[in-house]
Amino acid sequence: MSDHMKRLAAPRTWPLKRKVSIWVTKQSAGAHSLEDSMSAVTVLRDMIGICDTAREAKRIIGNREVLVDGKPVKNPKAPIGFMDVISIPKMNLNYRILISDKGKLALVAIDEAEASWKLCKIENKTIVKGGKVQLNLSGGRNIVIGANDYKCGDTLKVSFDGQQILDCYPFAAGSTVLIKEGSHSGDVKTVKEVEVVRRTGSNIALFTDGTETVTRNCFVIGAASSAVKLPEASE
Repeated sequence: MSDHMKRLAAPRTWPLKRKVSIWVTKQSAGAHSLEDSMSAVTVLRDMIGICDTAREAKRIIGNREVLVDGKPVKNPKAPIGFMDVISIPKMNLNYRILISDKGKLALVAIDEAEASWKLCKIENKTIVKGGKVQLNLSGGRNIVIGANDYKCGDTLKVSFDGQQILDCYPFAAGSTVLIKEGSHSGDVKTVKEVEVVRRTGSNIALFTDGTETVTRNCFVIGAASSAVKLPEASE
């Protein structure tokens, strides 16, 4: 598999200028999909803009000056994606990657307190040794708990220090969700009702503005309001 791709062929979610050069660094395989992430080199150079070339970006990463979710990045092609927190301590910079109202990956500047945790969606659950429950989360994380207190589709607020569960935002009426995919990608909506489908297929989320989408397109970001700072609306 090629380590690079042509900019013109890059996913639409990547906020890149398409004609400034031919190639762009493709991320390594990891916890994020191709559309939901970009390589560390590309994020530093093209999104944050703290360097001009890939060589400079690799040097910064090689010096372990870039943290993702509180840990130093070692691989220049490491995928950095949706809900990941990027920190550059030497420059006092902290960002969270979200999706803009144009459906593209976007950097949101956050403070140091907000840079100590992230939101993770419960993708599925597994019973492990001892009868405990393993929560399999978005972004490649797993948490083992004693009681089965959470449901698939709920979102957990997880700290980087000790991977503690700080809060839970259930997928229910009144919840605030960010649409990740589909024609409403990037929109923030309030859930009116979750319609359970008694057949093969995903359940349907109905919103207060009259629109709807399948629940797999939704990511709960808070209860009555968003728990994370959102991208500014594009003109």
